[in-house]
Amino acid sequence: MCQYSSVDGHANDWHLMHLGARAAGGAGLVMMEATAVEARGRITSGDMGIWSDDHIKALSPVAAFIKQMGAVAAIQLAHAGRKASCDLPWKGGKPLTTEQGAAAWQTIGASAIPFDTTWHTPAEATVADIATIVAAFKSAAKRAYAAGFQVAEVHGAHGYLLHTFYSPLSNKRTDGYGGSFEGRTRLIREVTAAVRSVWPENLPVLVRISATDWVDGGWTIEDSVYLARQLKAAGADLIDCSSAGNTPKANVPVGPGYQVALAAAVKSQADVPTAAVGMITDARQADDIVLSGKADLVLIARESIRNPNFPIDAARILGVPPPLQNQYARAY
Repeated sequence: MCQYSSVDGHANDWHLMHLGARAAGGAGLVMMEATAVEARGRITSGDMGIWSDDHIKALSPVAAFIKQMGAVAAIQLAHAGRKASCDLPWKGGKPLTTEQGAAAWQTIGASAIPFDTTWHTPAEATVADIATIVAAFKSAAKRAYAAGFQVAEVHGAHGYLLHTFYSPLSNKRTDGYGGSFEGRTRLIREVTAAVRSVWPENLPVLVRISATDWVDGGWTIEDSVYLARQLKAAGADLIDCSSAGNTPKANVPVGPGYQVALAAAVKSQADVPTAAVGMITDARQADDIVLSGKADLVLIARESIRNPNFPIDAARILGVPPPLQNQYARAY
């Protein structure tokens, strides 16, 4: 089982993962989420970044502390693309306006298509921009390892930069990074290969995708199966299967475990380990997903925000020793 805690991509958020189900039986994993590989790739001005060597010094104590607590330090490398330059979520999270002056910045995307009518129109990435972005992910991975992180995840979901390239809803390019499936998926494949090239072979690289856009004419689960095979060949060890986020008009069938079937399809048809996420709120529900083979990990987000003690409660429910610090053991 995996506990996954964050509010996706916003202002120094964290994934708090606990790999401790009976099926997994592993150590803990704590992941720092949506860490921007470029300053323009931040969702908000409050987001964490790793585009400078100065960030190594700042993040090293974080990774060291996670290890000291007996867990594995992980980091999500991200670029928000056309969904960057937004206000802090607790201030509304809307795109920064020109009236806010220097607070706003130019966004970038696969094509000059805004996420919605009230959003910024991104600049269409040039081939030179694309080369810079691939290099930024590669350099960020090097810095992450130097800071002490042991797991790297490429964020290619939720309408952020890499998703805008592979989805036909947002990519209308006619060059080698657009048009066909191979063209549209080229950037996420190149980024994955670049990260893998500098990440130690004995440490995992994860890739998060939106496995479907939930829109007619958009990205589909069949596309994701094919992409997962290619990402595996590029060096990905696990595909983290989320969905949607690339259009405000998606018809998402939200409900308990509504994305588990996506992870199951990618796992079985692409022959690659997967993670499931989305309204997984109960320990037995999560345990069943892993034990039944639908996914290899379960990622629990908002439930662990609502209940920071979720790993302890889940362990007790599943009859395994809870991950307790000595100071708190008397309460259990």
